[in-house]
Amino acid sequence: MPSPDNPAAHATVEHGVSSENAASVPPIARRKPAARTHHGDTFLDPYVWMKDKDSAEVRDYVAAQNAYGERRTAALGPLRDTLFNELTSRIQQTDMSVPTRMDGYWYFTRTREGAQYAVQCRLPIRGGDDWTPPRIDPLSEPGSMPGEQVVFDTNREAEGHDFFQVGGMDLSRDGRWMLYGVDTRGDERYDFRIRDLRTGTELPEVLEGIAGACITPDAQWVFYTVLDDAWRPCAVRRHKVGTPVSDDVEVFREHDERFWLGVGLSFDERNIVIGTGSKTTTEVLMLPADTPEGEFRAFIPREPDIEYDVSFARFEDAGEDGADIPLAVVYHNAFNPNFEIDVIDMRLHEPPYRLGEGVCIAQGSPYGCEQGDRVEPGASAKPIGTAYRNPANPAILQGARGLGIEGIALHRHYVALSYRADGMTHLGVMTKRDAAEDFLAGRPWRFRELLPPTLEGDWDVPDSGVAAPAGNSDSLDSDTCFTGCFTQHGPSGASDTSGPSGSSADGLPDVTRRLYTIAAGGNPTYEAPRMRYTFSGYTRPGELHEFDPATGEDLLLKRARVLGDFDPRNYMERRMWITARDGERIPVSLVWRRGVALDHLPMFVTGYGAYEISSDPGFSVARLSMLDRGVLYAVPHIRGGGEMGRAWYEQGRRLAKRHSFEDFVDAVAALQDAGLADPERTVAVGGSAGGLLMGAVANLAPERFAGIEADVPFVDALTSILDPSLPLTVTEWDEWGDPLHDPEVYRYMKSYTPYENAPESPDDPRVAHFPKILITTSMNDTRVLVVEPLKWMARLQAAGVDVIAKIEVEAGHGGTTGRYKQWKEVSFENAWCLRTMGVA
Repeated sequence: MPSPDNPAAHATVEHGVSSENAASVPPIARRKPAARTHHGDTFLDPYVWMKDKDSAEVRDYVAAQNAYGERRTAALGPLRDTLFNELTSRIQQTDMSVPTRMDGYWYFTRTREGAQYAVQCRLPIRGGDDWTPPRIDPLSEPGSMPGEQVVFDTNREAEGHDFFQVGGMDLSRDGRWMLYGVDTRGDERYDFRIRDLRTGTELPEVLEGIAGACITPDAQWVFYTVLDDAWRPCAVRRHKVGTPVSDDVEVFREHDERFWLGVGLSFDERNIVIGTGSKTTTEVLMLPADTPEGEFRAFIPREPDIEYDVSFARFEDAGEDGADIPLAVVYHNAFNPNFEIDVIDMRLHEPPYRLGEGVCIAQGSPYGCEQGDRVEPGASAKPIGTAYRNPANPAILQGARGLGIEGIALHRHYVALSYRADGMTHLGVMTKRDAAEDFLAGRPWRFRELLPPTLEGDWDVPDSGVAAPAGNSDSLDSDTCFTGCFTQHGPSGASDTSGPSGSSADGLPDVTRRLYTIAAGGNPTYEAPRMRYTFSGYTRPGELHEFDPATGEDLLLKRARVLGDFDPRNYMERRMWITARDGERIPVSLVWRRGVALDHLPMFVTGYGAYEISSDPGFSVARLSMLDRGVLYAVPHIRGGGEMGRAWYEQGRRLAKRHSFEDFVDAVAALQDAGLADPERTVAVGGSAGGLLMGAVANLAPERFAGIEADVPFVDALTSILDPSLPLTVTEWDEWGDPLHDPEVYRYMKSYTPYENAPESPDDPRVAHFPKILITTSMNDTRVLVVEPLKWMARLQAAGVDVIAKIEVEAGHGGTTGRYKQWKEVSFENAWCLRTMGVA
């Protein structure tokens, strides 16, 4: 009889199973109950021993689970290979980015077919007025163009490492010195070095195991962040280049364990900036770059539960006698929970400044926010989707729903405003001259919304005048098939009535045809005459444009190329709104192959819903293989994210966290009850906090899912958040609540944390229709420790739930590195999902 402490042995002989049937029997984890007692409640945890990930027992258990998973998924090999081949056949593997000008060089990246990583390159500018990117043959070899220099060949640097992650690169103003960091374990501790790009040699000093760093423009100093035992970036040190690291000086320490900090240069490179913040409070400290041995001072002292950021710009030639007007641009939520932007004329007085000083040029909607009544009486009780009007706001913001202000960028020739409304990203632009005129006149700024260009001949745009291609059943009129289906879908499945197609009784759109993400991006230089912006959608590959606000000229710089017979018009996308069980309206994005009837389809549904992170539309080449096989792709934009502004986040965190799980279940139920998707062929996928979501919805509504893929899942949330010695815990109290000191939070978290609420024995009635589970995780993950998914898996397997895992031994929270490795991973995961859906 094998030893009961050998889990690998149990995999082959437990319950008398013969070796030929061993593939279907999971390793049996040893049970050694340990008591966890808080607030009068005791939980007996039989798998606490898995916390020691470096022990031989845990390593053996991981090896046994990996072997079991490989046996169980061996039959996926042909489908996985097919998906991988489809994926790689659609990707332009030898390619390059559009060059971006920084100081005296054009920087760009190259990728080569067969190479795992990109190569960073540069070309010198042709002169001060050179703002036209150089034309470079993407098929040429790195370094082959006249004057081209290879700055960093990640393939060469990664040789000999299974895992390789670059943790940042910073360059001196003259382009000679490069500061860079690498992580070869996946634990997000980086070793930083300084390289002379003229000679290729490196200075002897190494900043080991740090979080991040920046080099001053003159390359004389490096400022870097160090971590404490809980993996928290807690202090900033100053290093004199060319001296021993042992001589470095600590210049700032953050003593509040809720706060993380980082250090970098301001956009104009005039200041070294320390940003420190918790989930709810931030502070910015500055030091002029020309006095690096001085003392950091707070721009605005921190205030509890107030977030702010600051940048600097100027209105050129707009002052008296043609002088510049120096500006401080402050982004904060001191008076408006959905943030506002204040522009301060720095001629009026010297620092320090205060929040609310200056001219407010944009502010978000207070409706539904916890602190909304501070802005407008009764605002907190209003629905999040109530239209918001404020006479001080630009015209493009008037009447917006779920309006959140996300930031502003002032450059030499233009201004760009980023905001959210109706669950979508938006971008407003104007010339700098108009901004100066509006500022001095005291009137709302005349932003114009920048809309991405429609696809040439795109039939799927209202009033485009282009007919749907013949031979397809789903024309624009097919939107009527949704109307009335996505309303009240609580546990009872009851539904109310909605307005006509395209709108609802509360004014929110019932159908949004064009789904995309748009943002200003790739604009590192203040003097650039035109603005670059990016956009992509579920059916539209990413594009990089250059826009001139003065003329309206919009130039396409690059569109991601999808090889083969791909045509975005072969795919459909819609955003619908369902009404959750508490009455809140939840947006749901849908994507499917054109011509596929929306009738009980297999469905791939994914969600996140935490940290105010939005699940915005984006293109995926790997997703095409699913869509082409008749799969409906769905994204419920659940509360806890930021799709509808700060209120959306607040209503899905702390003591309202269950809304995230209920929104997801109600959205899935709405799609299934409307006959669009089949519960027996629905697979849900989520990672990290989205993995917590997966575990929670499996417990709440197992009958709604055939399978669940949980990636690095945060499934033992209560145990982790009770332990302040773990990475992230103290900072996470602002997100989840503090169960260590608050018994109400403890009870609330215990009611939903997936591990403690999962089936524990075959007698649990949920086991009979519990979904199959695929877990992916990594041994060196410092954000979600591997013990969490290991314990969850052991408990589920003991109850008889079908669970397999793929555990990376050398990787962290982001999984493997190297694009071909990542493509193989996603092909494996999608093969498992398709098989679970019953799609070959």
